[in-house]
Amino acid sequence: MADPAADDSKFLFLQNDFRNSGVAQADWAAKKMVWVPSEREGFEAASIKEEKGDEVLVELSNGRKATVNKEDIQKMNPPKFSKVEDMAALTFLNEASVLQNLRERYFSSLIYRPLCPRQTYSGLFCVVVNPYKMLPIYSEKIVEMYKGRKRHEVPPHIYSITDNAYRNMMQDREDQSILCTGESGAGKTENTKKVIQYLALVASSHKGKKDANPASQQQQPQQQQAGSLAYGELEKQLLQANPIMEAFGNAKTIKNDNSSRFGKFIKLNFDVTGFLVGANIDTYLLEKSRCIRQGNTERAFHIFYYMVSGAKDKIREELLLEDYSSYRFLVAGHVEVSGLQDDEIFDETLEAMEIMGFTEEERIGMLKVVSTVLQLGNIKFEKERNNEQATMPDNTAAQKVCHLQGINVTDFTRAFLTPRIKVGREVVQKAQTKQQADFSVEALAKAMYERLFRWILARVNKTLNKSKRQSSSFLGILDIAGFEIFEDNSFEQLCINYTNERLQQLFNHTMFVLEQEEYKREGIDWNFIDFGLDLQPCIELIERPNNPPGILALLDEECWFPKATDNSFVDKLLNTHSGHVKFSKPKQHKDKMMFAVLHYAGKVDYNAASWLTKNMDPLNDNVTSLLSNSSSNFIQDLWKDADRVVGLETMAKMSDSSMPTSTKSKKGMFRTVGQLYKESLGKLMTTLNNTQPNFVRCIIPNHEKRAGKMDANLVLEQLRCNGVLEGIRICRQGFPNRIVFQEFRQRYEILAANAIPKGFMDGKQACCLMVKHLDLDTNLYRIGQSKMFFRTGVLAQLEEERDIKLTVVIISFQAQARGFLARKAFSKRQQQLSAMKVIQRNCACYLKLKNWQWWRLFTKVKPLLQVTRQEEEMGQKDEELKEAKEVAAKKEVELKEVTQKHTQLMEERALLETKLHAETELYAEAEEMRVRLEAKKQELEEVLHEMEARLEEEEERGTTMQQERKDLEQQLQGMEAHLVEEEDARQKLQLEKVALEGKVKKLEEDVLLMEDQNDKLQKERKLLEERMADLNSNLAEEEEKSKNLTKLKSKHESMISDLEVRFKKEEKGRLDMEKAKRKVEAEVADLHEQLADLQAQLAELRAQLAAKEEELQATQARLEEESNQRGAAVKKVRELEALLSEVQEDLEGERAARAKVESARRDLGEELNALRSELEDSLDTTAAQQELRAKREQEVAMLKKAMEEEGRSHEAQVQDLRQKHSQAVEELSEQLEQAKKVRAGLEKAKQALEKESADLSADLRSLASAKQDVEHKKKKVEGQLNDLNSRFSESERQRTELGERVSKMTVELDNLSSLLNEAEGKNIKLSKDVSGLSSQLQDTQELLSEETRQKLNVAGRLRQMEEDKIGLVEQLEEESEAKRASERQVSSLNVQLSDCKKKLDETLGCVEMLEEGKKRLQRDLEAANNEYEEKASAYDKMDKSRGRLQQELEDVLMDLDGQRQLVSNLEKKQKKFDQMLAEERAVSCKFAEERDRAEAEAREKETKVLALSRALEENRDALEEAEKTTKSLRAEMEDLISSKDDVGRSVHDLEKAKRGLEGVMEEMKAHMEELEDELQVAEDAKLRLEVNSQALKAQHERELQAREEMGEEKRKQLLKQVRELEAELEEEKKQRGQASGGKKKLEGELKDMEDQLEATNRGRDEALKQLRKIQGQMKDVQRELEDSRAAQKDVQASARETERKSKTMEAQLVQLHEMLAAAERARKQMEAERDELAEELASNSSGKNMMSDEKRRLDAKIRQLEEELEEEQTNSESLNERLRKSQQLVEQLGAELVAEKSASQSKEASRQQLEKQNRELKAKVQEMEGQGRSKLKTSVTTLENKLKEAEEQLETESRERQAAGKNLRQKEKKLKDVMLQMEDERKQAQQYKDQAEKSSVRVKQLKHQLEEAEEEAQRVVAARRKLQRELDEAAEANDALSREVTSLKGKLRRGGEAGFSGASPHGGSSGGGSSGGGGAMRSLGLMGGSISRRSAIVENSLEIPEEEPRSPSPPASSTPPEACEEVNDCPPDE
Repeated sequence: MADPAADDSKFLFLQNDFRNSGVAQADWAAKKMVWVPSEREGFEAASIKEEKGDEVLVELSNGRKATVNKEDIQKMNPPKFSKVEDMAALTFLNEASVLQNLRERYFSSLIYRPLCPRQTYSGLFCVVVNPYKMLPIYSEKIVEMYKGRKRHEVPPHIYSITDNAYRNMMQDREDQSILCTGESGAGKTENTKKVIQYLALVASSHKGKKDANPASQQQQPQQQQAGSLAYGELEKQLLQANPIMEAFGNAKTIKNDNSSRFGKFIKLNFDVTGFLVGANIDTYLLEKSRCIRQGNTERAFHIFYYMVSGAKDKIREELLLEDYSSYRFLVAGHVEVSGLQDDEIFDETLEAMEIMGFTEEERIGMLKVVSTVLQLGNIKFEKERNNEQATMPDNTAAQKVCHLQGINVTDFTRAFLTPRIKVGREVVQKAQTKQQADFSVEALAKAMYERLFRWILARVNKTLNKSKRQSSSFLGILDIAGFEIFEDNSFEQLCINYTNERLQQLFNHTMFVLEQEEYKREGIDWNFIDFGLDLQPCIELIERPNNPPGILALLDEECWFPKATDNSFVDKLLNTHSGHVKFSKPKQHKDKMMFAVLHYAGKVDYNAASWLTKNMDPLNDNVTSLLSNSSSNFIQDLWKDADRVVGLETMAKMSDSSMPTSTKSKKGMFRTVGQLYKESLGKLMTTLNNTQPNFVRCIIPNHEKRAGKMDANLVLEQLRCNGVLEGIRICRQGFPNRIVFQEFRQRYEILAANAIPKGFMDGKQACCLMVKHLDLDTNLYRIGQSKMFFRTGVLAQLEEERDIKLTVVIISFQAQARGFLARKAFSKRQQQLSAMKVIQRNCACYLKLKNWQWWRLFTKVKPLLQVTRQEEEMGQKDEELKEAKEVAAKKEVELKEVTQKHTQLMEERALLETKLHAETELYAEAEEMRVRLEAKKQELEEVLHEMEARLEEEEERGTTMQQERKDLEQQLQGMEAHLVEEEDARQKLQLEKVALEGKVKKLEEDVLLMEDQNDKLQKERKLLEERMADLNSNLAEEEEKSKNLTKLKSKHESMISDLEVRFKKEEKGRLDMEKAKRKVEAEVADLHEQLADLQAQLAELRAQLAAKEEELQATQARLEEESNQRGAAVKKVRELEALLSEVQEDLEGERAARAKVESARRDLGEELNALRSELEDSLDTTAAQQELRAKREQEVAMLKKAMEEEGRSHEAQVQDLRQKHSQAVEELSEQLEQAKKVRAGLEKAKQALEKESADLSADLRSLASAKQDVEHKKKKVEGQLNDLNSRFSESERQRTELGERVSKMTVELDNLSSLLNEAEGKNIKLSKDVSGLSSQLQDTQELLSEETRQKLNVAGRLRQMEEDKIGLVEQLEEESEAKRASERQVSSLNVQLSDCKKKLDETLGCVEMLEEGKKRLQRDLEAANNEYEEKASAYDKMDKSRGRLQQELEDVLMDLDGQRQLVSNLEKKQKKFDQMLAEERAVSCKFAEERDRAEAEAREKETKVLALSRALEENRDALEEAEKTTKSLRAEMEDLISSKDDVGRSVHDLEKAKRGLEGVMEEMKAHMEELEDELQVAEDAKLRLEVNSQALKAQHERELQAREEMGEEKRKQLLKQVRELEAELEEEKKQRGQASGGKKKLEGELKDMEDQLEATNRGRDEALKQLRKIQGQMKDVQRELEDSRAAQKDVQASARETERKSKTMEAQLVQLHEMLAAAERARKQMEAERDELAEELASNSSGKNMMSDEKRRLDAKIRQLEEELEEEQTNSESLNERLRKSQQLVEQLGAELVAEKSASQSKEASRQQLEKQNRELKAKVQEMEGQGRSKLKTSVTTLENKLKEAEEQLETESRERQAAGKNLRQKEKKLKDVMLQMEDERKQAQQYKDQAEKSSVRVKQLKHQLEEAEEEAQRVVAARRKLQRELDEAAEANDALSREVTSLKGKLRRGGEAGFSGASPHGGSSGGGSSGGGGAMRSLGLMGGSISRRSAIVENSLEIPEEEPRSPSPPASSTPPEACEEVNDCPPDE
């Protein structure tokens, strides 16, 4: 492979293919794709064409159309969900979608996929499909990829589940479990191997170098897979345990070549650091029937085939193995398995056993049992001709069985054909039929194999648990068969399906509990549903013990009945459960043995044939007793509990007597298979319930074992059986589809484009707005804290809508793009056309002008014409340069300004960025606080719901109690009459009670005496049994040792003589023992008689007790009824109740005594039965032993003769061998010299290999040092054992020493001879250290000679010899390791060795004949040694049991010390926590100081604002004063106008003054505006300060709350740890109680201690209950405090709302000011217009109409102004109303504050009461401690520690309460500050109100001014009218004057001189008058301006001084001032 990483990734990672393309999405949306049921494919894709009611017309993928029912259609997911890793993310979570996802991923070689309803993939189960091919996804690189990674970071894999389980175990300290279930062949075992392999690599404490080697998913031995990885010893043993279990528990089936035929739970133990410290394996439901029958293409267990094909010559002969075809139990002979070589795997299995520490004897014993099982199948029975009795015509197979098992053939055949059965007191031989004999043989074979399997399991567990490190947690792997539905389902299928029901219940519970926990975590309203209860009816149908009993209970009950059959069992089932929901009788089957159970995976029909025998599992107890007494220790160990077997005798007893119907197994009785399996399953489920489970569902894709093929119906059936579809059903009821806020907004924002405003918005708020805009039903979705939850199908609907929207957008975009491109192309074409025309035109012109001479001249002259314009151009360029320089200078100035502004802006930007960063941090903290508060709120809501439910329950109880009280009151009236009668009855009962008490006391005394006698007899019996056992063992040892000594008579005649003398002594001792045994038998007979008498007495006592009990029960029933009715009676009734309670106590005492009597009777009966059976066994064994002894004596005589002859021949052969050996040594020395020559050529290769050898030697030294340490420890242990053995008597010591010497000498002789041969061969092969090895050989020869001398002479040096031997063995091991490294180099020397070997083989051929006889002797010696070792082991076991008890006591004390240390650690943690709290409080104080500073700054700025507002008011007052002065000036001006002085000057001066005042007014207004701007800036600064202070407050409150929450969480953790410690203490006490119950000898000593413990425990429990109550009350107080805090927050929120309202009011006031300014501007405009109108009036008299029109306009504008003023007044009134409402709100908030304060005071009072109760409880606890201190110091110390912890917790809680009080005070201070702020705001509002009032006053003034203006306009009109009148009068006067002038002229003409003389005195006056008139007219001309512009008036005014001599005109003198008044009395600004 070129790139292995790429190849690995394609089997794990999802490829980005067609599914992400828009084409696939559009195709899916357009076709309306759905799934239609299909028989062949399961489901087929189709598109909906038409809907017709309930039916739909669909088009399939092949073009065929079909009509389908709507209910059968299942929706298809969008293409984006194709091959999705998490199937819970599918928007349509249906069967078709799950199947399609599995199919797509399977065909892409993605065999793992998860199904979990949570986004974090923490989930529920991983679905695995068997690929049936090699995949490179198990290499070391893949292991490294998954190590320490979270599940959502890597693709699904079994390693991911394992690693997450391991990490969760390490982080949470919670035990984990991985549950692998599935059909046979689905890959459960392989996945289990991968889990173990991964953990062995990850959690290994010896992590070395590893070579990546891909493992396979196919069925391969674990040895090959783990070969590439280096592990420690324990990890290697753990991996090597699997091949052993597979060899003995796996087999080939139709579906699977390596199918596990048993369920297993592998428990891997880890220490605190996470290293593997041990393992334990539990198995379930071994299919033991497979060893006797299989299918045609199936195999039995692998070990049968491994052994038959792999066993070599010696082992084959020893195991008596034959060919495959000769075994009847191997039905199909040798069935080969592809890829498996049986002989090679046999060697690997033996090697694995060696690694696991199996000894050679154990391995041979195991193989013998396997061979025995095969030989049992060859035993054939036949019928006799006359009767049905079975016979055994050929007993060769039986002989082989007996030889392998070490039992007698005749006894074996007799046990099968005519077994002995005890009927009553007689023993009868019962003849067996052929069927019965065949059944018993098959049952024996199955039982033998099952016991072997259990022994292997125990041995493996013992090896895996050798580590001394203590485990803190474990990870369990459950590999068990999945749900099974076959054609014929039997008892095994019921057990498997029952297991899967329980596991599915666990899965359902775990699955939806986790789902619902996420709902709680996300804050979704959800009612908890326990889906585990869905399976409860079916589970109860199977396992219920009674009322009514379940299937297993009824089966056990039928097993006890005498004449019960399978038919009666089925009838009882039908009668009991006919009405059960999950039970039915199948109608299709006519067989009466059938019944059906409705499981979660479907309906299963069970056949109850032979269920009773399967449940009882009976065996031939004659055979089992033979096996338990076998000569082989291994067989004895297998059958050591043979007395618990259901045998023929038990069956006979059951048939004779009726058994009890209770399903509970009693002491001494057998246990049924159903009971044992139910107990083991119960233990498994409790273990799994205490772990965090991880589910792996394995699926088999097809039955043909073909890669790349998937049978849809098969997969669907497995999904149903595995519970995957059940999980989908549960998911549908919840919200399985979930999506993060950001992703939801990003994907579906197009559907709600206008719903979300621009700018930043929180994801949750945006999603809420989007959902509202989409109009989704609230039942279809839920919004959590971090994601959206949807029901199935909602996301697909949104996807469809999104696709439609996208298509519309893309179509419009495409249209725009196409139009734009078309227009662009068109304009380009147009430009090209015009350019082409221009080019054509220019070309044509050029062609015309090209040859024209003038054109040529023009082209030559034209450049010269530009020379004249150079000066002009230079001038222009200079001007342009100047302009450019000026522009550059300006630009430089502007650039400087811009750079300054830029720097300022950058600084401001930096400040703003810092502020923004701080704001974002504050926002993040606020978000965190919000999340925490919401979580807290959810918890409080849950508590509230619980409290409400409790309240409702209490109310219902109260109502029921009231009703009962009424009933009792009614009954009391009727009962008072019966009181007298009851008193009489009571007196009678008291008399009877006294009599009964006397009798009961007598009976108790008798029972105590009987118990004492029974105890004495039991002790004597045990002593006798021990003596008997010792004597029997001594006898057996002496017999076998005598045989061994006779064999070695030639060498050790003196020893044999000593042994014979001792043998005679032992025979005498045996005779004495026989005499003692007879005496014991006589005593036992006496005991039987005494027991019979006791039983008769007990029966009489029982009958009397029964009669008395009936009477007492009757009286008790009456008394109970009367006591219930007299609940609330008077004092007499209370006294009667007290007396009745005393009677009841006496009755309970009598019952207890009766129960003790019954238990004693049962124990006696059981012990009698046991004594009988042991006596009979002992009688049988003594008879058999006598026969055996006689035979053995004969055999000893024969053996003595044979030994003498063999000894002579052996000595001669040894001498010959020594001569040959010396010759061979000489030859070898010659060859060595030759090798030295060859050595020079090999030295170069040696140098290269020396480095490797150095490394290997270092490793070997480390191993040797470790081995020496182990051996030193072993020697210490052996020394202790030798010390224990030294306690035996001197005779036993001498005998054992002699036996050990003889056996060691013989064994060591053989070993040394073999070692010599090996050493000689190795001396030739080794080229490295030839000289060293030769010296070692000489040393070994010298040591051998020394050892032979020491063995013959000195016995005391045996131990030194053993040490030397150990050293030699070590050297040999080192040499063998060096030999493996150097074999390649010494191949040339091996050729020379072959010749020597041939010679040696010829000599060894003779030796082998002698060695066979020697081996026989060795076997006998080994048997004798084994018996001795068994006795020694029994003694060791006794010592070990004592040691264990002492260790348990020490462990308990150690645990107590450990718990004390834990408590001290917790105290230290608490102190650290207090320090942290103090630091956090200091930080909070700093924050409070900062907040106070900010508030002070805010107040200072508020004072500045108030000062500015005052200055503004002063300026306004000054403005008003200025306005008043203007008014006064106006009045003065009017007065001046009305005066008759020089009017023109005064008017001019007034106008000047008026203009000056107007300028002052404008300056004042500008100053006012500046002040208002400053006020606005100050208010903005104030607002900012308020916002900052609020942010600081919020931050401070958040930090306080976060610290409080942290404190609460830490306190909760401490409480949890204390509770866990308490739970551990209780468990340890329970275990101690169980241990004390098992040790009968310690019962008397421990009873008092247990009573005292119970008393102290009760006191402790009461104290704990009271503590829990106090804690509950404290929690309530805390909840109330939190409620008060919430109310306080509400108050603060309402205060903020009032602040917002005040701000809006301020904004409205600003608007009013602006409106006033606008009104003032409008007024100014009006005044300007009025001035213009006045000017027009002065200029034109024809302006009357214009004045009237403008007057109307002015009236209309005035009305508008009045309306606007009214609106402003209404606005101000509404503002006032809002102010009032805000004041009311503030008052309400103050009242709520007062209420909160009162509530907090009441809570403090309740807290004080709780503290008083706590003190009282402390006093009680101290009293309890004083009582129990003397008896149980250890328990009291633990309780004291716990109480101290509780006190510390209370102190911490009181501190927290004080802190909460401080917080409350601080918050009250904050509230006061808020109130002060509110008062300031009220003042400001009052100021605004005053300003509004002032503005209204000003508006009134403006109105008044307008009215004055109107009046002035009226005055102007009146003045104008007066002027008109005066003008008319002036005209008339002028006419009169003209007349007079004419008359005067005439008189002058007539009178002449007389007239002149007479007129002279009047000339002055007339002149004066004319002058006065002229002055008047002049003044009129000056004043009138535009009004006196008529020509006639001017002429008259000019003519008068010339022509009129005197003309008094008083009206003329009065008219000019009036005219002036009329015309000039309108200043322009008025």
